[in-house]
Amino acid sequence: MAVKKKKPVSGKSAKSKPKSSFFQSGIFYGIVFIFLFSVVLYSQKNALAYYLGFKTDKIVYAETRLVPLEKVLDTHIEKSFGIDISEYQDKIDWSKVKELEGGYPIEFVFIRATVGNDRADFKFKKYWKKAKEKKFICGAYHYYRPNENSVQQANNFIKNVTLVEGDFPPVLDIEKLPKEQSIERLKIGLKRWLTIVEKHYGVKPIIYSSESYYTDFLRDDFEEYPFWIASYTSFYKDIDDEWSIWQISENAKADGIKGRVDANIYNGTSVSLKEILIK
Repeated sequence: MAVKKKKPVSGKSAKSKPKSSFFQSGIFYGIVFIFLFSVVLYSQKNALAYYLGFKTDKIVYAETRLVPLEKVLDTHIEKSFGIDISEYQDKIDWSKVKELEGGYPIEFVFIRATVGNDRADFKFKKYWKKAKEKKFICGAYHYYRPNENSVQQANNFIKNVTLVEGDFPPVLDIEKLPKEQSIERLKIGLKRWLTIVEKHYGVKPIIYSSESYYTDFLRDDFEEYPFWIASYTSFYKDIDDEWSIWQISENAKADGIKGRVDANIYNGTSVSLKEILIK
């Protein structure tokens, strides 16, 4: 028997699905996701740059502390205040360097001495001499590069820095994460630097880093060392007992120094400050 063929149905089928609108499509949700992800990345750009190593010398934070610098200093007015400097301070009139803005006396000065395994700070010798002439308590620090040889870095510091009684112990400044080694290998390198430098100067070095770096990578493995911690976003009425020095700002002002300068609080009085100095 012959079968009668069905004619094709013209127009839209009753069972065909309606086309999705743009707002229901995967493209829309993809764009939303990319936008939100970009916002998060941008808001944390400084922190990411710090951890990935794109910041070369200064620790930068994504937020700003709401408490004015003056209130932080007033809260710790019984403690000892100081600054730290490097070749990045363009011009210094040492005859005027006496106080942080607001009348807070400067008692100590840390100066960057060396960088990595082969370079001295271009202004270290000049600044060291001037700070000594002004009778500031002086300290020298080494900017550690995680991907360079730790022994060579220790020798670079020793070659350029002479410390005497009344100076701060040597300082190891570690801010960046390594690109070519694990965290465990980094810690081995840091301990090697600390051991060599301690043996040479006869005193345990101070470790400088940010609060987050200290918490995440250093606190548990270097607890026998004094710490100098940078924390610009927090306001502490009581400084952690494990912190010998708190770097409270990179945006302080001081007479005689062009531009901004780092401000620090020693976690003790002018009298107790002598306890940490080289004997």
